[in-house]
Amino acid sequence: MTLTSREAHERADAAAPRVLWLDTPARPARRPPVGDADVDLLVVGGGFTGLWTALRALEREPGRSVLVVERDRIAEHATGRNGGFCEASLTHGEANGRDRWPEEYDELERMGLANLDAIEATVRRYGIACGFERTGQLSVATRPHETALLEPSAPGFLDAAAVRGLVDSPTYLAGRLDAEGCAMVDPARLAWGLAAAAESLGARIADETEVLGMRRRDGVVEVTTSYGVVCARQVVLATNVFTSLLRRMRTRVVPVYDHVLATEPLTREQLAAVGWTARCGVADSGNLFHYYRLTGDNRILWGGYDAVYHFGRAIAPEHEQRAATHRLLAEHFYATFPQLADVRFTHRWGGVIDTCTRFCAFYGLAHGGRVAYATGFTGLGVGASRFAADVMLDLLSGAPTERTELAMVRERPLPFPPEPFAWIGVQLTRWASARADETGRRNLWLRTLDRLGLGFDS
Repeated sequence: MTLTSREAHERADAAAPRVLWLDTPARPARRPPVGDADVDLLVVGGGFTGLWTALRALEREPGRSVLVVERDRIAEHATGRNGGFCEASLTHGEANGRDRWPEEYDELERMGLANLDAIEATVRRYGIACGFERTGQLSVATRPHETALLEPSAPGFLDAAAVRGLVDSPTYLAGRLDAEGCAMVDPARLAWGLAAAAESLGARIADETEVLGMRRRDGVVEVTTSYGVVCARQVVLATNVFTSLLRRMRTRVVPVYDHVLATEPLTREQLAAVGWTARCGVADSGNLFHYYRLTGDNRILWGGYDAVYHFGRAIAPEHEQRAATHRLLAEHFYATFPQLADVRFTHRWGGVIDTCTRFCAFYGLAHGGRVAYATGFTGLGVGASRFAADVMLDLLSGAPTERTELAMVRERPLPFPPEPFAWIGVQLTRWASARADETGRRNLWLRTLDRLGLGFDS
C-alpha cells in the first residue's frame, strides 16, 4: 500500500491539534499564583532551565528560600513540546563545538557526558517516572553525499545493511550510533518530576504569575508580577525565547517554530515491520533534518525539518498549528516508512524554540551581578538546561569555577540583524540549506555564514 500526497495530508489534518506529552490526566493541576514575597532566589520560568535551577539551588545550599514563577503553567512551552531527546552535547553537536571552541572541546564533551549521567542519577534518586531510556541516538544518511559526513573510516560507522538492522527504512544508506550520548524521555513528566523534587526540598512554584518588570533597590531585586512584588536577593531568568525582561538579549535570540506529529501506538506487527528493538532516537543528516523516536507506548513521534520563522520575531498561539508543515511531515513519514502506510496520526502540534547564531546556550549576569540568565539553546535544551542551571548558580556565587572559566560560557553570540534583514536572511539561509541538502555543496551564502560563525537552525 502506497499513500498519495493527498492521503498523507488527510492523515495529518485528521490528527488532534494537541501536544501528546501534555494530553494526559496525569498532568498536575495548576499551582496557585503568588503575591508579595521575600526570597533568597527567584527563578523566572517554569521550564527545564528554571526547574533545574530551583532543584540544583536547594541541593547545593539546603535551606535557602527559592520561588519559581511561571507566566502560564509549568512545562507549557518548549519544555513540554519537544521530542524528548536528552543529549549529552552542550554545543549542539561535535562539529559545532569543535569549530567554535577547538581547544576546550574535549573538556566540553566530558562535562556534557557527566551532565547526562547526573540527569540519570537525579531521575533515579527522586523516582521520576519519565520513561528515561539511555538508548542513544542514530544518525542516518538518506542521500549519497551524506554518507561522508558519518565518517566511513571511523569506528562505529554502519553501512546500509547494518543501519537497517537497527531501524528498517528503505531510505537509509548509512548510519552512526552514539550509544551513550543521548537518552529518550517523556519531557513533560521529567519537568513535573523536577518540580515535585524541588518542592520536596522546600521550593515554592507559582503558575499564572507574569513578571512585568525588574529593578535593583537597596541590595535586592524588586520584581513586579501580575499579583504583587517579589523582593529577591538573586534572580535567575529562565525564560527561553521570551526575552523581554533584558534588553541585551532581544537581538541575540529569534523565535523559530518547530512542528511535530505523533502516530497511534504501533501494533506488535507494525513495530516488527520497522525493527527498532534498540529504541534509539533517530535523526537524519540533512541541514533541514527530521528527528524521530518511539514513545513509551510505541507511538512514533516525528518532527523537525521545516523550522519556521515569522516576520518581526512574532510569537503567537496561532503559529503552533501549521497545516502546510504538518502535511509535509506526513509525506516524509510515509516515504521513510512505507511499510507503515496503515498507521495514522493522533496528535499534531508546534512549539517555539530560542535560536541563537552559535546554536547553543549563552549565559550572563545583569543588574550588578544579582540577575543571571541562560538562553539560546536552539533545540538542545532538554539535557543542557541542567548544565545551564549550574552555570547560572556559579555566576551568581561570584566565585570562578570550572564551568565559568569556559570560553563557551564567557562568550556571547553575534546578534541577529533587525527587520526586514532578519527575515530576508533566514529565508535565504533556508533556501540555501535545502539546496545544499540536494546537491551536497554549500553555496557562497552558506560558506560566508560559516566563516562569520553565523547560522540559523532549530
